[in-house]
Amino acid sequence: MPKVLIMSDSHGWTEEVAEIVKRHKDEIDQFIHCGDSELDADAPELENFMKVAGNCDADTRLPDESHFTVGDLHFYVAHGHLHQVKSTLMPLSYRAEEVGAQVVCFGHTHMAGAERVDNQLFINPGSIRLPRGRREHTYAILRWEDKDEIIVEFKDLDGKSIEDMMYKTSLI
Repeated sequence: MPKVLIMSDSHGWTEEVAEIVKRHKDEIDQFIHCGDSELDADAPELENFMKVAGNCDADTRLPDESHFTVGDLHFYVAHGHLHQVKSTLMPLSYRAEEVGAQVVCFGHTHMAGAERVDNQLFINPGSIRLPRGRREHTYAILRWEDKDEIIVEFKDLDGKSIEDMMYKTSLI
């Protein structure tokens, strides 16, 4: 069962990022940071991550977007500030469609959530440092056996599951 850990908007936190990685390193196939880490691209805390630049990131070595495959799912990752995610998901959706992505990971709003729209699953892991909309500092873990049962589990900073945020869907 592939597992992908998704976080965003850690805004300079290093110990917390390192602790989350340490907690999950033996079970995760891919780590994703959706931007605003405010760390250098080669920071040791981000060593295992596919990462993108956010509007608060200064390191120009961080790409604006990334897309790749894990298992049988194609991912598109962007921070979201260049796609107007605070008002609509359409530009993000169009770009993900252009690269053939089924899973779209983004941050910027600091608001955790998952939603399937047509053939795309949008995941915003929230913020581990400055959450909005909820009190919990969040990140997400996506897991699936096949495209028929996909689960997005949100966790708080201590690694505890946030049961009322669990999201199940399919991409068939």
